[in-house]
Amino acid sequence: MSAPQDDGRTEQPALEFDRQLHAAYGQMSGGLSLLGLYGAYVDWAAHLAISPAKQWELAGKAGKKWARLGTYAAKCALSPAGEVAPCIDPLAQDKRFSAPQWQAPPFSIAYQAFLLGQQWWHNATTSVRGVKREDEALVEFYSRQWLDMAAPSNFALTNPEVIDQTIREQGRNLLRGASYLLDDAMAAVGAAETDGTAGPLLGKTMAATLGKVVFRNRLIELIQYSPSTKTVHANPVLIVPAWIMKYYILDLEPGTSLVEYLVGKGHTVFCISWKNPDAEDRDLALDDYRRLGVMAALDAVAAINGPAPVNLVGYCLGGTMALIAAAAMAGVKDDRLASISLLAGQGDFADAGELGLFVTESQLALTEDIMETVGYLDQRAMAGAFRMLRSRDLVWSQMVREYLLGKRAPPGAFELWNHDATRMPARMHGEYLRSMYLNNDLAEGRFRVAGERIFLENIEVPAFVVATERDYIAPWPSVFKLTLILGGDVVFALASGGHNTGIVAAPDNPKASHRLMEHPENATHLDPDEWRAGTAPQKGSWWPAWEGWLGDLGGPMRAPPPLGNGEAGYPPLGDAPGSYVMEA
Repeated sequence: MSAPQDDGRTEQPALEFDRQLHAAYGQMSGGLSLLGLYGAYVDWAAHLAISPAKQWELAGKAGKKWARLGTYAAKCALSPAGEVAPCIDPLAQDKRFSAPQWQAPPFSIAYQAFLLGQQWWHNATTSVRGVKREDEALVEFYSRQWLDMAAPSNFALTNPEVIDQTIREQGRNLLRGASYLLDDAMAAVGAAETDGTAGPLLGKTMAATLGKVVFRNRLIELIQYSPSTKTVHANPVLIVPAWIMKYYILDLEPGTSLVEYLVGKGHTVFCISWKNPDAEDRDLALDDYRRLGVMAALDAVAAINGPAPVNLVGYCLGGTMALIAAAAMAGVKDDRLASISLLAGQGDFADAGELGLFVTESQLALTEDIMETVGYLDQRAMAGAFRMLRSRDLVWSQMVREYLLGKRAPPGAFELWNHDATRMPARMHGEYLRSMYLNNDLAEGRFRVAGERIFLENIEVPAFVVATERDYIAPWPSVFKLTLILGGDVVFALASGGHNTGIVAAPDNPKASHRLMEHPENATHLDPDEWRAGTAPQKGSWWPAWEGWLGDLGGPMRAPPPLGNGEAGYPPLGDAPGSYVMEA
């Protein structure tokens, strides 16, 4: 006997009710899928419960760590004024306990106990046979987050730096910190303005490179920058920034502006400024970002600059979109590209790092339901996810510095930009997360544009790929995969720094360094770790190497084109940085 047929009339109201219920639950949980996290911990705990050998191993490790700590404490007691070597050293990137005050007991014993406990929990949450890989990653990540929350450095009575500062200032640091905490709490609930807006500075000291908005549609403004040299390369540069951030990270300040640098080297530079979407834009699709973004910009560049091929540059998510556009163009023999440059942009998301922990089926379903109710993903949700990836530095250490030590410096340009976040349309963001992070459709040849599959291997124009060593959004081994995938000659640069600081590393940055690799078409592929270990870093920014490569692909020098082309329908609409970047 067959099941009764569902006429579908009750499906939509029921689905809407479920979405509303899930969205309410998501708001209460801070956007975190607690059910997904619970399932991961159940998977881990159940497999650990039936692994007596693993339990015995953990018990043995715990006994050894207690013995190490006891021996260390005894040595400290016997030589209170002498140097006692620690029984465990923090990781190189962990600076919480580097101050001299931490090296004397009882504080040295407290932080040593914490590090030993942290190490034990890492052993406990990993290498349990039978646990799903994604569940193990979730359990290890969130266990680390909770342990970092309980670090002795986070509390006034167990942090010797805070105690010393409080004694010196007779508690005034705590009063200042309380006022900062109150200000931030008021701003979080919308009862006060934050100082994290760069609006009044845009076009003056930030996003200040001279230019004109020469095209506008419902999704982008296209900025054409004024030339600063008498002649320019014939082939222009089109920059596609990420829509998850305001574009001016690439035009931050004079001296640290990638746009200014390129203009000063004789390139005609165009840059997309994405609209900050709201509820009315909920149905914008991922392909709209290609059509109304990259392709519309390419049409405008051709009308203004002429038929010369374009050097396409994509940053972060903009790099992924540049890859999508270039692969689709290759599929239909559209030869308007001279090259493609990808700055911390990924094409293969199989190993996308800890950001992928936020894109499980359970988490994504909850995020989609939250977005469906308001039409977009709130900028605070994305900012919170990124802060969790580096909570030790971006949350707890910052709270100690500001709320306990009472130190808060005026925000610089980078901090102002970092607070100037954007939203994501519901449909587009859901499609992006599912197609890229969850299914890896682009790298595996399943992604479709206009109904046709596109393939990254079809991109045969020269490529310059930049990754950064401490990138927690686009890990460099993931970006390195583009040297294996793309069909043409590839130059790979591994820059020092993080996702943003490594990209915005001007030539005069004394801390900058980079490694370079040329990977010609059909060359033997290299193991990324072996290549990195065998390649010495070069001092200085990667910018000059990239600009030299761009110059070789820039075509002959000629007189600069006019700003806009009114006869072709692209008249100047106003001064850079335009109006879309001002939208909160």
